[in-house]
Amino acid sequence: MILTFSSRTLKVSLLNQILNLYPLVYSIKPISSPHAITLVFKAFSSLPRTCNISNAHQVFDKSSRPNLLQFNNLLFDYSRDGRNREALNLFLGFCSSGSAVDGSTLSCVLKVCGCLFDQVAGRQVHCQCIKSGFGEHVSVGTSLVDMYMKTESIGDGKRVFDEMGEKNVVSWTALLAGYAQNGLHDLTFDLFVQMHLQGVKPNPFTFATVLGALASQGKFGKGSQVHNIAVKSGFESTTFVCNSLINMYSKSGMIRDARAVFDAMENRDVVTWNGMIAGYVTNRLDLEAFEMFYFMRLSGEKLTQSVFATIVKLCANIKELGFARQLHCRALKSGFGFDQNIRTALMVAYSKCSEMDEAFKMFSMMEGVQNVVTWTAMISGYLQNGVKEKAVHLFCQMCREGVRPNHFTYSTILTAQPSISIFQVHAQVIKTNYEKSPSVGTALLDAYVKIGNGETAAKIFESIEEKDIVAWSAMLAGYAQIGETEGAVKIFRQLVKEGIKPNEFTFSSVIHACAGPTAAVEQGKQFHAFSIKTRLNNALCVSSALVTMYAKRGNIESANEVFKRQGERDLISWNSMISGFAQHGQGKRALEIFENMRQQQLEMDGITFIGVISACTHAGLVEEGQRYFNMLVNNYDIQPKMEHYSCMVDLYSRAGMLEKAMDIINKMPFPAGATVWRTLLAACHVRRNLELGELAAQKLISLEPQDSAAYVLLSNIYAAAGKWQERSMVRKLMDDRKVKKEAGYSWIEVKNKTYTFLAGDLSHPMSERIYAKLKELSIRLTEMGYQPDTNYVLHDVEEEHKAAFLSQHSERLAIAFGLIATPPGTTIQIIKNLRVCGDCHNVIKLISLIEGRDIVVRDSNRFHHFKGGLCSCGDYW
Repeated sequence: MILTFSSRTLKVSLLNQILNLYPLVYSIKPISSPHAITLVFKAFSSLPRTCNISNAHQVFDKSSRPNLLQFNNLLFDYSRDGRNREALNLFLGFCSSGSAVDGSTLSCVLKVCGCLFDQVAGRQVHCQCIKSGFGEHVSVGTSLVDMYMKTESIGDGKRVFDEMGEKNVVSWTALLAGYAQNGLHDLTFDLFVQMHLQGVKPNPFTFATVLGALASQGKFGKGSQVHNIAVKSGFESTTFVCNSLINMYSKSGMIRDARAVFDAMENRDVVTWNGMIAGYVTNRLDLEAFEMFYFMRLSGEKLTQSVFATIVKLCANIKELGFARQLHCRALKSGFGFDQNIRTALMVAYSKCSEMDEAFKMFSMMEGVQNVVTWTAMISGYLQNGVKEKAVHLFCQMCREGVRPNHFTYSTILTAQPSISIFQVHAQVIKTNYEKSPSVGTALLDAYVKIGNGETAAKIFESIEEKDIVAWSAMLAGYAQIGETEGAVKIFRQLVKEGIKPNEFTFSSVIHACAGPTAAVEQGKQFHAFSIKTRLNNALCVSSALVTMYAKRGNIESANEVFKRQGERDLISWNSMISGFAQHGQGKRALEIFENMRQQQLEMDGITFIGVISACTHAGLVEEGQRYFNMLVNNYDIQPKMEHYSCMVDLYSRAGMLEKAMDIINKMPFPAGATVWRTLLAACHVRRNLELGELAAQKLISLEPQDSAAYVLLSNIYAAAGKWQERSMVRKLMDDRKVKKEAGYSWIEVKNKTYTFLAGDLSHPMSERIYAKLKELSIRLTEMGYQPDTNYVLHDVEEEHKAAFLSQHSERLAIAFGLIATPPGTTIQIIKNLRVCGDCHNVIKLISLIEGRDIVVRDSNRFHHFKGGLCSCGDYW
């Protein structure tokens, strides 16, 4: 401490002597001797940089004969100190005095123009270079290349390089750095190869530049080649090169190779430690990153701004609020409290830890120095914490203050819909020319998919110039979300055709698409096989998608096999299995899965309980369903939503306990939605409860006046009660409101082709054989004692016509076609868009016995597995 104080005192004393001497000398006679000026300059150079430049400038300005050497020294000082605008003004003033400049002057001022991104001034200096005869000077030529590259005039930079008569390693490195800075990473590596072939020996900066470009692409193979050349060139122990190697290997996912380089280093600096820590963070090895930080502290290495920023980011990743606050205090004590990167990292950490007031306080403290990164981080924080309105307000304020959004900003704010207009953001994206950006294009297509506009999403996808795997996966997920199975399969085939390797998210998206009702049965199996070939079938998102797909496509046992083989399970897997067993009428197996989750104390959510209560509903387990609903509220502190109440109404309604169902509706903390009233109305139709059915229909029609289900179910209730006049009034009301009844249809897949049938359909080429098969079945059914239940025909016609109506229902046509179009013993699987009627349910049971076939029917409520005259639902659906 004493030595430091003495040194500081000496410098202050020296400053006072010089400042006192300068006016005394100048008052006698202006300084004109170059030797005297040089002495004064040397004196100022021993002072701290903050005071020596301005005082040296005063001496230079008052000199009657400006000296080029002193001018260059002053120019270099301004440039080194980052005072580029002042350096450029100094150069312009010097030139206007008619003083000659040299190559060093021009090289320095070209660097200044590059730092200022001032291409206009740079071109003027270029002209000065030619006029002064320095156009062929290697140092000036190199600086010209650097200036043009920094101002994004790549063609001009390359042309200057090509016209240079003499090139050295610095010239080559300047062009390499230019390509890398402008994102031309492939050209960077190609130029490096060309340089190597021409016998130009790279220096450490050359290696750092090339390795940085390869790190941006994650190209491990080419990076290894450059590593070999660095070893052969004798730079394997150069700290600067090793730091770049660590960065390259880390970003390529080769963290072990990065660690091997780190361990082999003889001399490590703070950049080395920070690079290794950042590498662990990038590869999501959080514990290893903390361990490396601990070793860094043991080594005595001083913490820098970069290290603080990296460790704070690590705290954000694992939501370690306490340690982030400790680092915040330490950064303030170390004098880094105003560092932009640290402030931004702290803001992100507080946001991820849901401390939005702290985050906004950090953001507000940066007033005047806020940039697009800080604005975007704050907007993202609000969105992550579900505060969409504040995020949108901040985005609008950012635009008003003239801060131009970048691709990260647009990608972030597009997730704020419906709080922000996607169309307005899209228009702004087009104006700022970001529509073709992969990240922005992907966010846009995802936003349009969420509002059901698949056509616009597809157009945006086609407009993206360089589609990455994320864009392909997003388009696949979009098609899956809107139920466009064919579109998803087409996109996947196009992806493979273009040589892009699918990843686990791609497979997850396309398999989800194959879970849709219109998907071919075999398609999901084919993608399952493809995922096995690419060794991605065990990825969690893929295996979870497979469980969901098989359950929804009627193959619950295959879903269970995938579920049992999962090495790791997430909540989606558990929920899919519970819901799958529930939908297939295997309520007890669904409850076993749930109890297994409870025993393992696994996380549960509202969807878990929807599946459990649905399982109780389909199995008629009323008391159990009530118990699980109470458990949801009392044991797991999950606030019941509309879907949970709808499940409880369904539970009581199917059991014929309509009064209890109404009691649930009356005690709901919010008004019952359309799903609740539709559930009750369907139960009233089954139970022939006219009074309650009228109330439910009235409520449903008021909520969704264009939903045909309310009118159809009410008219059917009237028809079942013989109230034909009231039925006619309901039908007339439908006509007046132009509400169209949804036609009942069934479809079946045979030999990878899907066939659709309507009731009484005669359009199929094999209609004659289909109806002949139905007639044959009718005779055999009659022989077994079957009598049509004409209560399910809600038309005022004769009994014999009612029986004819029943025999031509769409599901019977589909099954008849399946019987004649598939080999004996093959399982027949059909899908119906409406609830299968009771008479058809009885007939299909008998057909499964007569034909010795397993028949799977998926109606609007659940799966029915018919075998040997029985159904998995136990006649309870």
